Amino acid sequence: MRKFILINLLFFTFLFAQKPKEVLLLHSYHKGYIWTDDISRTIEKRFKNYENIELTTVYMDTKKIANSSYLDQLAKLYKKQFENRNFDLIIASDNSAFDFVINYHTYLFENLPVLFCGINNFDKAFLEQNYMKKYMTGVVEQVDIEKNFELIKHLHPNLKKLVIINDTSKTGYAIKRDLRPIIKKYKNDFEIEYIDDLDINNISKKVSNLGKDTAILFVLLFKDTTGKYFTYKQSFKKIRESSNVPIYGLWDFYLNYGIVGGLLTSAIGQGEAVSKMALDVLNGKKISEIPILEKSPNEYMFDYKELERFNIDVTKNLNDYIIINKPSSEYKELTKFFILAILIIMILSIIVLTLRANIQRRLKVEHALSNRLEFDKVLLDTIPNPLYYKNIEGKFLGCNLAFANLVNEHRDQVIGKTAFDFFTNEVASKNTIIDKELLETFSTSTSEFTYYSPSNQMKHIILNKAVYKNIDGSVGGIVCIMDDITERIQQKQFLIQQSKLAEMGDMIAAIAHQWNEPLVELSALVQDIQTSYLLKELKDIEVNDFVNDSMVQIKYMSRTLNDFRNFLKPSTKKKLFSISKALSDINEIIGKQVFYSNIEMTFNYINENEELLIYGYENEFKQVLLNLINNAKNKIIQKHSDNNHKGNIIINIKRTTNHNIIEIIDDAGKIDENIIHSIFQPYFTTKNNGTGLGLYMAKVIIEDKMRGTIRVRNEDDNVIFTIKLPHKKA
Repeated sequence: MRKFILINLLFFTFLFAQKPKEVLLLHSYHKGYIWTDDISRTIEKRFKNYENIELTTVYMDTKKIANSSYLDQLAKLYKKQFENRNFDLIIASDNSAFDFVINYHTYLFENLPVLFCGINNFDKAFLEQNYMKKYMTGVVEQVDIEKNFELIKHLHPNLKKLVIINDTSKTGYAIKRDLRPIIKKYKNDFEIEYIDDLDINNISKKVSNLGKDTAILFVLLFKDTTGKYFTYKQSFKKIRESSNVPIYGLWDFYLNYGIVGGLLTSAIGQGEAVSKMALDVLNGKKISEIPILEKSPNEYMFDYKELERFNIDVTKNLNDYIIINKPSSEYKELTKFFILAILIIMILSIIVLTLRANIQRRLKVEHALSNRLEFDKVLLDTIPNPLYYKNIEGKFLGCNLAFANLVNEHRDQVIGKTAFDFFTNEVASKNTIIDKELLETFSTSTSEFTYYSPSNQMKHIILNKAVYKNIDGSVGGIVCIMDDITERIQQKQFLIQQSKLAEMGDMIAAIAHQWNEPLVELSALVQDIQTSYLLKELKDIEVNDFVNDSMVQIKYMSRTLNDFRNFLKPSTKKKLFSISKALSDINEIIGKQVFYSNIEMTFNYINENEELLIYGYENEFKQVLLNLINNAKNKIIQKHSDNNHKGNIIINIKRTTNHNIIEIIDDAGKIDENIIHSIFQPYFTTKNNGTGLGLYMAKVIIEDKMRGTIRVRNEDDNVIFTIKLPHKKA
């Protein structure tokens, strides 16, 4: 027998030495997940005797994200990552990787053989339906619930109650479905309580009150009913600390953490079985000649400490089982010592050979690292947002193609320079201050600036920055991703101007009211001068008075036109401006129209004799005031169209510690509570010919552009619009 094994070992070694074999191990979950780690360690252990087998392991991380968009992006990433790799075999671990390989087999692994392991709810027909039967075989994962029930029944003949703890995950639901007929079968032997609808605290409280004639079957608990996620250790530890009764399980990764044991599904068993199949495939055996292992390689396994704790004897019911944590005899301890000594001697004797092998492996690693760096470079250049990273001194260490295009320089010319070489002193200095603060606080930062490109195009940029660390833990510098929001700002500015034009009708009416009196005065002056001329009583002094009086009226009319023109002109830069002046300008435009509409408009300055300033866009702010006052005026006119009742618009202006507050109050009746929360939405209007842009743009101007807030509320029969704006630069 030994000769046969030796011949096979030499044959495999010779065969694999002829040509390197590349195997891709695709895990469904993440590194650190014990089931996944056990499968990996087992496969690596089996492959390490064959130096010409190169194993590449990747993790899909589908415990956290597994939507179709993510899987499509993952497939594209693998396509790029492995475009220069020629794999001989694919191993898919667990259901997500199994489904992924089937769905993307033609795209990523065309004609390649695939082995799977850890597959729940396996159906052979699924392979045939997807034309994968000739490419795939593997090992099925299947928990044996009924045998565990039978085991618990025999180990605890006086058992009165069995509590089953499970979660509502995909696997949990599958186990629940399999449990139903088994619970029905054993319900006369003992009481069975199934729990999957409690949070972890209530579960802990419940198990703490269980009697001595009770046992627990712990299935899974990765998420409780509150939506809180746990690692396998966290959830089980909480239950174990609260329980005074024996706990049985279905998976071996809970062993050694407090379960008594059971007929356990073993990740190590899955790894052993799929490793043996892999060696057969790499040896030239066709995948179609290897049958699917449908009986899961489960084993009876127990923890000696828990058996002792609850005085459980498994020898009466089982012949073949594994016990961990069993105390070693002196002979075994001595044997271990000799084995350890021999291993140390062997390790020391092959150090020289290992060093040589390490040199070869290092060359492979350097080659793989070069490929990875090239891949990272391509990945960065495909990101449309400008991106750069620099050291703690502010010098650029690298950037992507989008950033090089933004500053109109070649990528190599960017490296080693600072922000002062590409941006204005104002912008560069501001960012230097931000960078200094980031390096001190290790936080993140979002800021905005306006930048003129080398082609003299104005661009609005948002900077998202974070500090990165070197592998030794020291601060490496700052990474920045830039977001060009120029087009979005231009669209908002267009909507603002469009909403201004929507007010054009009211503005023309306001000008008509403003010009009415001066036109009457000019008419009277012209008639007087004509009469004096006809009566030959015209004197030089009367001509001068006529000219002077006429110019007063004409200048007033001209000023009205200037106010109107200034209102239409968009503000391009933020600045400090006076609230009272803005209100005065609006009153000049619309005041008389409000007056002639039988409405009294009152301005109340709470902080008398104090000039209140706002930092923002002056003309856009006036637009907001005009829109709110016009809306109030039109509502009052509509309400009192059938009577001569006088309406009121009250504007209160006051200052707080950090803000200026403007309240615009009208007594035209409250807004319907069903729509009051919708009036700031775009294109929402109650007017027959309304655009629905006025209040929406008011909100955009106040909140997006000027970092303030605008709110509305009903109070008695009045409507109150409240604008709150910072009086310092924000």
